[in-house]
Amino acid sequence: MGVYAEHVLPRVINVSCGSKELDPLRAKVCGGLVEEVVEIGFGSGLNVPFYPTAVTRVAAVDPAGVGWRLAADRLARSAVPVERAGLDGAALPFPDHSFDTAVSTWTLCTIPDVGAALAELRRVLRPGGALHFLEHGLAPDEQVRVWQRRLEPLQKRLFGGCHLTRPVASTLADAGFAVTSLESFYQKGVPRFGGAFSLGVATSS
Repeated sequence: MGVYAEHVLPRVINVSCGSKELDPLRAKVCGGLVEEVVEIGFGSGLNVPFYPTAVTRVAAVDPAGVGWRLAADRLARSAVPVERAGLDGAALPFPDHSFDTAVSTWTLCTIPDVGAALAELRRVLRPGGALHFLEHGLAPDEQVRVWQRRLEPLQKRLFGGCHLTRPVASTLADAGFAVTSLESFYQKGVPRFGGAFSLGVATSS
């Protein structure tokens, strides 16, 4: 992975995505998670304080060992047991229909084969299981999309392959999920090219 990707980038993401202004969004996306949960893109565990009491266990999937170490204090304070259970969202090491719900926050933008990762989530979710998602992606306004296309090559180099132009809702639909709730908005305080957020729930058949 290289020194920057393995050791520096997880710390950058821990700070940039750990803003208190994002806490209400994390609380909202984690609301409704129940029982057995798989979280792809676990990172440094920034969602851990927002797991509801209905969650009985979380399987954390993320390639970054540094992120897992940064999560130590959050994990120590968590009433929900969390285990590091996988490294690659596109190859989940779980049997079919293992989980009741799943959560992904600012992760689908970065996974190289997002279609494979979503297929894996559908496989490991029980029928009717819900994926709770909070992502950034393709903006609704063409003038913002112009800048997204211009800046995406630099964004990918600096942030571990992060795309600016992935259309969140249609990507989920193309993977066979039914998007049952969706809020699309520009996040205050974030440049619009990176602040076109989608928050919602998608169910697996």
